[in-house]
Formats: sequence, structure tokens, C-alpha cells
Amino acid sequence: MRPQVLRGGLVFDGLGNPARELDVLVDAGAIAALLPPGSTVGETVEPVDVRGCWVTPGFLDIHTHYDAELELWPALGESVRHGVTTVFLGSCGLSLAVGEPDELADMFCRVEGIPRACVAPMLARVKDWDGPASYLQHLERLPLGPHVAALLGHSAIRAAAMGLGRSLDARAAPRPDELARMKALLHEALDAGFLGLSINTLPWDKMDGQQFRSRPTPSVFASWSEYRALAAVLRARGRVLQGVPDVSTKLNVLLFAALSTGIARAALKTTLIAMMDAPPARGVHRVAGVLTRLVNHLLGGDLRFQALPNPFDMWVDGIEVPVFEEFGAGTEALHLEEPGARAALLRDPAYRRRFRRQWRDRLRGRAYHRDLRRTQILACPEDQLVGKSFAEVAAARRSDPIDTLLDLVAEHGTALRWQTIVANDRPDRLEWIVRHPYAQIGFSDAGAHLRNMAYYNFPLRLLRMVRAAARAAVRS
Repeated sequence: MRPQVLRGGLVFDGLGNPARELDVLVDAGAIAALLPPGSTVGETVEPVDVRGCWVTPGFLDIHTHYDAELELWPALGESVRHGVTTVFLGSCGLSLAVGEPDELADMFCRVEGIPRACVAPMLARVKDWDGPASYLQHLERLPLGPHVAALLGHSAIRAAAMGLGRSLDARAAPRPDELARMKALLHEALDAGFLGLSINTLPWDKMDGQQFRSRPTPSVFASWSEYRALAAVLRARGRVLQGVPDVSTKLNVLLFAALSTGIARAALKTTLIAMMDAPPARGVHRVAGVLTRLVNHLLGGDLRFQALPNPFDMWVDGIEVPVFEEFGAGTEALHLEEPGARAALLRDPAYRRRFRRQWRDRLRGRAYHRDLRRTQILACPEDQLVGKSFAEVAAARRSDPIDTLLDLVAEHGTALRWQTIVANDRPDRLEWIVRHPYAQIGFSDAGAHLRNMAYYNFPLRLLRMVRAAARAAVRS
């Protein structure tokens, strides 16, 4: 490949310097120099006219679930074409680095909306690693598109140390030798180059497969003493803890914050999911912002929240989406894989009473607003319903909106496709989040929720926000 010089672009160097027009010399696929505009570079260098463009470093996608997709399409072209040059694996307590193929598929697939029928046989075919170090060696042999970094998943090492059954038993605490095994796996991972550990305390994330179907994932069953023991390893080694708080109560965010504090000890680098403006909890993003300032400025911590620079859109086939795991009746329906059995349950009057009571319960935490006026049907065998909300369909039928939703899902299953916005629906609040100094832009979930909500283009959405703000400033 010939050396190239990018001429005439506005360069953002990633170091915090003001944007400026520079020439960028690229040699052997790497940036060789930043030069004054019009610099002489030699006849062998190919000039590329980038006037009117921004020239930036590649974006980091700090929260993906590409762990499985990487084995099939390691180029990860959907992220790369949107400007991402580094992706992180191993989010939400899930990792393929440790464990048996079937058990890993059970932990990974339902939570992340990926077909188990594809993932389980794929893992059985490609798995040639036996731990964190050999997993990274395996990744290095793949023809990767972007750079790849990884967190170690707590669910994976907990199941490996305790056995999957015990790791999913609320009455079973790890024995000293089992906790030691988890620590040893974590040390092995950090020695090999893993960034840190991800843990999950959200009980809505459920197991796939048959043996332990619909139980929460292993990390959820751990005590805080177990989390603290593993966090101590990360603190001592200056590595990262990624956490999924329990948004059903939101209170354990304070426990994560306490873990991060650095009074009379080193701060723990902590990144939590996520800073959003959600209808069921308006203002919670500001609380998260205040919490980060308190922990980082007064308590010596290092606490960040991941955030998206765009509305949190969600597309749903029937009820195949994690927000229906927020309440027991939703999980009860998703537990049934056979369409006929699920449809029969959805039509059952006793089930409907449970569903309606739990759907309307405002005392238990929720991520989804459950406002059926804020929906739009995108596809349905009843063509006349396309473009309407469930509330509008219910009004036309003189039916209860919840009954209408259940009627349509029972009748059409996944042939019914609809859309809603879960969070970040107010542009001014979204801009506040993106500007917050302790918000980490990322959280795309790329590689997961393939029919629901993966934001591969978040870098372009961020750049569009920046450009819109600049234009607004000029107009004012």
C-alpha cells in the first residue's frame, strides 16, 4: 500500500487540542505524522482530498456483545464502516473465555437476543481454548477488522468455579476453594491482557436452554462480599470493573459507588450501565451525574456511566425483547418456546389478570415505560393496523390496550412487529448526558439484540449532535 497524505480536513487529534486544519500522513496503515497544510511529502505519497471532512481517531465501542459474532464474521464490518476501530467484548458478566459450549450458549443467548440454535453448535465447532489466556490467543488468530479488547465475565468464571447448577442456586455461596478459583481465573485474564471484570446484578437477564431456563444468570446470585473480593483484585492491579446495577430498585448503584471510592486506598475504575433519560424515572440521569461528581471529587473514586448519544429505540417481534423479563408474567410467557403453548397462555384469563396487575405495578422498578400509546405497529398480518399504536387499535376495538396487545401477540406471534422509544426521547436532556464529563459514550450493544436494539452507528449520531450544536451556536 502506498503512503497517503490526507489534505484539507479538519483534524481532531484525540488529545483534547482544538480542531485545526492539518495534513495527515499515513504510512503502512498507521498515522505517521500530522503536518502543516500543504507540506511537501514526496512524489511517492498519494494525496487524498478530504476538504470539508472531519479527520478523527477511530471510535472505541466500549460495550458490545460481539463475542459470538466475532467467530463467524471477524471483520465486524457494520461497526468498522461507522468509524469504530476498537471494540470491547465481555460485557454484562458474560464472556466466552471460560466454560463449556452449551453452558456458555445458555448464559449468552436469551439475555442478548441471539439464536441459541446458531451459537451452541458454532461454539462446539470453534472452541479451541481452555481459559482466558488461550482465548486471547484464539482471537489473535482470527482475521479481525477492528482492534479487540475484552473484559472477563463474572457469570462465566462463577459457573466454571462452582458448577453451573450451584452458581444458579441462591442458597449456595462459593466455598473458599471456589472463590480462590474465580480469583485465579481473574488473575490469569489480567496477566494475559484482559481489561478487567464485568458483573451483573440485574435479575431480569435470564438463562436460555432447558436445564436452567428462565433463571437469572450466575453473576446475579453472588453476594456483595463475593463482588468485593473480586473487586479487590482489580483495585490492586489498576484494572476496570464494569457493573450492571439492579434497576428494579436502583439502590445498589450506591454499593457500586462505594466500591469505587478511594479514601485510604486506590480508587477502583468503575463503569456502570447506563446514564439515560427514561420516562419511568425522569431525572435519574441527573442523580447519576451528581453521584459521579460526589464519588470522584470528594471520595477519591473513579466512577463513570456509559451512555448513548441517541434515542434508545426498541423494535420488537411479538414480545421477544428483554423488557418483558422485568416482571414475572412476561418471563412466564417467554419461558415457553413453542408458539402454540405461548399463545394459549396469553389467552388464559387467569394469566391475563396476573399480566395486567404486574404491568401496571408502579412500585416495582422498570426500565420500559409500558405506555401503549407510545408504540407503533410496523408489520402485522392485519395490514390495516400498521402505523397505529396499540392504544389506537384498542380504542377502535373498544378493548383494553393490554388485552389488545396480548390478543395480537397470541394471534400473530413474532409476525407482529412494533417499535417504541425506551429512553433519551428528550433532545435537551440527551445533550446534557452527552456533555457530562463522567459519561462514557458507547453502550451500543453491537452484536446483540439483533432484532431489537443495537446502535452500530452511535459515532455518527454523536458527530451529528456536535455538528448541530455548532450550527446552533453560529445562528445564535
